[in-house]
Amino acid sequence: MKTLFSVLFLCLFGVSLTAQDKPAYALYNQDGKSVKYSKMMKDIADADIVLFGENHNNALIHWFELQVTKSMYEQASNLTLAAEMFEADDQLVIDEYLAGLYDHKMFADEAKLWKNYTTDYKPLLDFAKENNLPFIASNIPRRYARMVYKRGISSLDSLDDLAKSYIAPLPIEIDLSLPGYKFMIESMGSHAPKGSIENMARSQASKDATMAHFILQAVKAGNRVIHYNGAFHSNNFDGINHYLRAGNSELKIITISIADQEDISKLDEDKLELADYIFAIPTDMTKTY
Repeated sequence: MKTLFSVLFLCLFGVSLTAQDKPAYALYNQDGKSVKYSKMMKDIADADIVLFGENHNNALIHWFELQVTKSMYEQASNLTLAAEMFEADDQLVIDEYLAGLYDHKMFADEAKLWKNYTTDYKPLLDFAKENNLPFIASNIPRRYARMVYKRGISSLDSLDDLAKSYIAPLPIEIDLSLPGYKFMIESMGSHAPKGSIENMARSQASKDATMAHFILQAVKAGNRVIHYNGAFHSNNFDGINHYLRAGNSELKIITISIADQEDISKLDEDKLELADYIFAIPTDMTKTY
């Protein structure tokens, strides 16, 4: 009787502890199976490219990006960091800052930085600087993406050679039937003229193609790459992935995405197959803006 009471007590006590647990995140594979961080990093160990799809304003996501970056550097030092958040025409400024030619204040004055740069992306740039790692500004300059949205993809043909060096080689092949672009067009519905909506998808594709182009350049130079981008650019193995595969179908690419959900004890069904690994976080996690 005493033994039975002890078992019941432990069971009840265990349930009580579980009910009080407040995990900050959970990690799943694409099938919704819970996995350990070490398992993911073992898989990443022989990857050429990691595409980390983020929600731009979530503090925990940016912490996790930094941890994955540190772990990849521990695996091998031939690591290159790259980010959507920096436009290609700021590459010279980044390179000069990383080389120690001037201080961070000058860098911040010269580069086109996102409003959450200091809290969310500076730690990644600092890590690159501290460890003498390259950091690629991978995104198409905003003004050129806007040209595509306003006037179509052919508008890029009018740019001079210097401007074209900041984007993927022309012509950029765009398949609007790809799931991500198709979803964008369909979700806009009647909110804008059809041509305008399709150009929005083409503008997105110009970003994806350009980011893939600069990632591939780093890989060709013998580096592994971790790339930080909005999740939409790599979700469902689409977007940037499409252009990477077109450039080199032999690459091993690992994708990470985000599931922002009320209950992280189980991956929501609509988040399955979103990426190789899905980082689930509570919806009330701290936002940086």
